[in-house]
Amino acid sequence: MTSAQPVFPPLPVHDPELRTRHLLALPFGIGADELEVLAVSRFPAAAWETLPGVPQQRLGGGRGARNAGASIGVLRVSRTSTLTGPYSVTTGSAVSLGLPAATTTVYDVRCPHDRGGPPYPGGDRDGLKRAFADAMPVREEERVLLWLVAVARRLGGAIRTGERGVVLRPDLDATIDLTVFTDKWLEPDELLAVVQHVVPRARLAIEGVPWRGPASDAGRQAIAGLAELGVPEPGGAGLRKALERHGVKDERRRRHLAAEADAFDGQVLSEPVVQEGYGALVDLGVDGMIAVEVGGEQTLPPLLRGLPWAVGGALAYRVRWEPTEVEELELERPSFAHRVARGRAMPHVQAIARELHSAVGGEIADASEFLVNPGDL
Repeated sequence: MTSAQPVFPPLPVHDPELRTRHLLALPFGIGADELEVLAVSRFPAAAWETLPGVPQQRLGGGRGARNAGASIGVLRVSRTSTLTGPYSVTTGSAVSLGLPAATTTVYDVRCPHDRGGPPYPGGDRDGLKRAFADAMPVREEERVLLWLVAVARRLGGAIRTGERGVVLRPDLDATIDLTVFTDKWLEPDELLAVVQHVVPRARLAIEGVPWRGPASDAGRQAIAGLAELGVPEPGGAGLRKALERHGVKDERRRRHLAAEADAFDGQVLSEPVVQEGYGALVDLGVDGMIAVEVGGEQTLPPLLRGLPWAVGGALAYRVRWEPTEVEELELERPSFAHRVARGRAMPHVQAIARELHSAVGGEIADASEFLVNPGDL
């Protein structure tokens, strides 16, 4: 017989101070261990100071022993910020706070109230500009709130923000981009084969622009550059005077410098071009485009930094969706047409990332740098 889920203390909804702090609301089935992983994914030193779920007492009865109550925990994400919980919450209590009716657990977030100026114009995908119309969070509070939004988006939860009580319910599918981090390099034709296995119409995006000769004003630009060096007029006389001012007076010395320059140019031109990055594109028509970008990355998600293959950085295979109306990516509630296009593009993004992971190994991360199990794609 399996034991019943621990019953946590109820959220103190009548505490006036509670309504001045941020709250993280989560649906049923989200364990404390899952929240801890997401905390460490953004704040490497995050850890439980007090573990939640420790039984407070046990009751007997005809149906056997069961947990009557369990302690709440304290998860420290930084020196000045903690999450206390989980607290249990009824549907009525959740609705009274403006939280989704499906909320079953709530974490009380304690962090500094660091505020700056009013929000800048522009998109508000996370809803923070709406919640903090007078003064935007900065420094520690901004870092914590951005993480809370990312957690709520990942887990299907919500955030109640501080004094005004504005509730944010991040769209689960607002960011569908994925990145495969690995130490294995694929040549362009190898990458194309991987992507075309998922979407046959994919093509490489490494073609250069043909050189059509020097710009029409190249001569004027060269003369201006010589003038900045102190050359009063173009030609040998002016250049000779400039070199003399820089200590090069001997004609043999000038010929030696010219020969060295020619030799250096020849060596550079003879060496093969080392490719450090390239990409592939998938045209989705009215649904936009998927771009697969390949390149080195030094700043890795915290959970990858201790892995042996990622010590000196890693290769990143970024799979990004670009809609036809790019500005809609930054809207908290984009149009129906955008959501339809995103829903049709998502399976392609996930399938490409999954296929890339099969080819190069490593780890998959979402747009919030939370790791993703390939089996969940």
